[in-house]
This record gives sequence, C-alpha cells and structure tokens, in this order.
Amino acid sequence: MPEFDSSLAPAANGAERLALRVMQVGAIAVVIVVSTLHVFELDRFFVPKELAFHLTAVLAGLLVVRAMSRLGITRVEVFLAIYVLLSALSALMATNRWLALRALAISASSVVLFRVARTLRNAGLARAVIHGLGLAVMLVAVMSLLQTYGVRTDFFAENRSPGGTLGNRNFVAHVAAFGLPLLLFSAMGARSRRAYVWRAFGAALVVVALVLTRSRAAWLAFAVTAVVVFAGMLFSKALRRDARTWKRLAGIGLLAAAGIGAALVLPNTLRWNDDNPYLESLRRVTDAQEGSGHGRLVQYGRSMLLAARHPLFGVGPGNWPVTYPAHAAKNDPSLDQGDTGMTSNPWPSSDWMAWLSERGLAAFLLLLFAVFKIAWDGLRQLRRARDAEEAIAAVVLLATLAGACVAGAFDAVLLLAVPAFLVWAAIGSLWIPEESSARPAWRYAFAAMILVSAIGVYRSAKQLMAMNLFSAGGRASITRAAELDPGNYRIQMRLARMGGHARCEHARAAHELFPTARAAAQVARGCGK
Repeated sequence: MPEFDSSLAPAANGAERLALRVMQVGAIAVVIVVSTLHVFELDRFFVPKELAFHLTAVLAGLLVVRAMSRLGITRVEVFLAIYVLLSALSALMATNRWLALRALAISASSVVLFRVARTLRNAGLARAVIHGLGLAVMLVAVMSLLQTYGVRTDFFAENRSPGGTLGNRNFVAHVAAFGLPLLLFSAMGARSRRAYVWRAFGAALVVVALVLTRSRAAWLAFAVTAVVVFAGMLFSKALRRDARTWKRLAGIGLLAAAGIGAALVLPNTLRWNDDNPYLESLRRVTDAQEGSGHGRLVQYGRSMLLAARHPLFGVGPGNWPVTYPAHAAKNDPSLDQGDTGMTSNPWPSSDWMAWLSERGLAAFLLLLFAVFKIAWDGLRQLRRARDAEEAIAAVVLLATLAGACVAGAFDAVLLLAVPAFLVWAAIGSLWIPEESSARPAWRYAFAAMILVSAIGVYRSAKQLMAMNLFSAGGRASITRAAELDPGNYRIQMRLARMGGHARCEHARAAHELFPTARAAAQVARGCGK
C-alpha cells in the first residue's frame, strides 16, 4: 500500500519531487514572511503570508496537475468543490467583493493544497510532507519564544505578544494546538535516536509556546487533541502493544513538562495584568458569563440571526465585518468602540460562524459533511492499521482535525493563511479515502481552483505594492496605491480626507466598502450617490 511506505518514494517522478520541495519551502515561507510596514499592523502579516500561500498552491498544483488528473476523485473532494463553487456565487453577490475575493482565494488554495498533498501521498511522499509541516509548526513556536525572552525586531508585533512572525499570540497558540500532532508523527517514526531527540525537543518547544500564550481557546483545543491521541493509542491494537511508541511519547511528555516548568520560572518580557496569569486563564477556560466568553455568545447569536436572514448564499465570503454592525446587539463587544459602525476584528470569533453566515447553509453543510467523512475514514484507518506506523498516522489525522475544529469553534483559524495551509496539507497527506472514482468532469473544478489561487497571487502582490506606496506618503503615491488596491478601506479614507477634486470619488468608494462605518458616511456627506 502506498500510504506511508517510504520505500515507494523512488517511484515519484521529478515533477512530484519538485512539488514536494515547493510544499516544504512554502510551509516555512508562510510562517516567516512578514512586511515591516507598521501602518498596516494586521495586513503586514496577513498579505505576505497569503501571497506565499497562494503561490505555493499554484506552483505545486501546476507541477502535479497531470498526476492529479490520474488520481481518483473522492466524495469529500466533490463536497469541497461544490463548497468552493457556492462560495464563488456568494462572492459575486457580496457587498464588498474585494474582501469576498480574498476569502474565496484562501478557500480555493486550501482545497488545491489538499489535493496536491493527496497526490504526493499517492507517490509515497507523505512522510516528507508531514516533516516539512512539522518544521513550520516548530518555527512558529521558536519565533514566539524568541519574542517572549526579549528579542525585538520589526518582524514581530509589539502588541499581542508573543505572536512572533504571526503577529498575534492567539494565532501562535492555534498552530501549536493542532500542529503538535504533526511533530508527534515525526518523532514517533524517527529512524534514529538523534532524529527522535531533535523532533521531541521541537514538540516540547511547541507545548511551552502554547502555555505561554494564555490562549484559552487553544488550551481547550490542545486538551481535545491530547484526548484524541491517547484514546486512539488505546483503541489501536498496533499502538497499544507497541512499547517503543509509548516510551517515545513519555519522553516527549517529560521534555514538555521540564520546559513548562523552566518557562514559568525564568524571567521573560511578557507583562500580564493578573498576579497568577496562567492559573487565572486556566480557571476561566470555560467561563461564558463575562469577558470574551460572554462576548462570543452574543456574537454567535447575532451571527446565526444574520445567517437566517441570508440562508441561501450568506452575506458573502469575508463580508461578516461589513454586514454584522447593522445587526449587532446594543453595546455589542464585537464592535469597535473607537470606530463606530465597524467591528473590532475583521472576522468573527469562530470559523464555523463565519462559514455559516458568510456562505449560506448549503455551503456550510457541505464543508461539515466533508469534515465528518474525513473523520470517519480516519477511524476506519485506525481500526484497520496493520502496524504502528499506519496507526499513528491515523491518530495524528484525527488529532489534527479535532484540534483545528475545536480551535476554530472559538477563534478564526482556517479563515487565515497559515493554519489553512498547515491543516489542509496535513489532512491530504494523512487521509486515506475509502473510495474514489474517475469522475473526469470534476477534474476541471480543481483546474479552476488553481486559477482562483493564481488570482489570489496577483491580488496579494498588488496589495503589497499598494501598502508600500501608501507608506511612502504623498498624494501621488497614495493615489497610485488606491489604483492598485481599490478595495483598501484605509487608503480610500486617507484620500477622501486629503480633499481635492477627487475627494468624493474616494469617499464614496470607502462608503461602498463598509456602508455601516460612520467615518466613511461622514466623509461622503454631500457627495451624492
């Protein structure tokens, strides 16, 4: 069987091996690439990573497009293809089509990488893909720990520390929670003691970074991930009786415990408001009566009402922040108190609420069915595993999927480039479908998704150029930035406030992007339609 037998890797052709390198380099690039344009504090992290994400999907997809055409189409991939198609139809009807295109491109690239990873698994390269993804997860933790212990650089964000090159401590925590199983896979299957020690050390660093972030959603996701790992190992005969696997897992646990103990004692640059910050976060993991927990419940209720008002196609991919303020509750904590009519975050505090409200019930159910089918097949893989290696692959698949789903229930996870890359590539590498068929017509759907990914490359590159021009200052540069990125609300608002004969043009553009924003309405006053 071709699942994880490294002896089959020589059967991979040159294009597949090159696609593997693209995937490995892309996984590292999507973690570390950052812009130093501090005026765009969110997008200086998001846009370069989205560019790396889409570029990886396009290059890897084109390299294995012939092999993908020979690979059977599964029911899960049909669900995902229809999901992206419905998302595209929703995007056409969205209020802010620029945000819709951005979110649609992330969905398309996610499915492309999932399909590419499946193709590489079929060529015997699954283990190499997982090693690359595991290294990317470890880099996330390393960058976070560097910031924790005093490293200062323009590539890190000053707020939301220790976010490292992801710019936000919660993003680091999410990756650590669902990414740890990938490092467990690499460590458990290490061919030498030296390789095991390095990978076990990397897994311990990830756990330490997760603890230091104080992200309650990620801690909960990690707890679920750990339960899935232990339950899977007890369920599988191949793992239950494999002493080496248990010894290696115990070694990782001891390293992680020692690392957590040292991290809690050693002085760092983090400044928390509580006297016992980690105990306080642990105490409030399930607190929904106040703070962010209560705010999430309010937001979820309003988002579900938003979905009920737009049941067929939703409000459009990425358009939750555009539409939500008009339906928000009084004193809703999701709203930006300093910018009336805008949300404090450009996404809801849940992947699932975003998919339901933005893309409609049909698309939401298709994605849900795909996730359940992958989980069901993972259980089947675990039950039928012939040896410890196949069994641990199934356990890691289930744990990664569970971690991403639980984290995504309380925060934005798969809506973002880095988690989407790591999770969908990992699932494609680890998942063994129960059935597949020729279904030649569906192959064109994946070619279309590569095209959408290419549009994402073009769009992200223009966004980066516009950000550079805007930062340079001067009316001419900012005007050129608006021409390159007409969907940038900040740029349009800046030009509207600068006055001149084109003031109304930019004021109307800003108001059309976010119709509920009071600032945009004020600058557009007197400009007509």
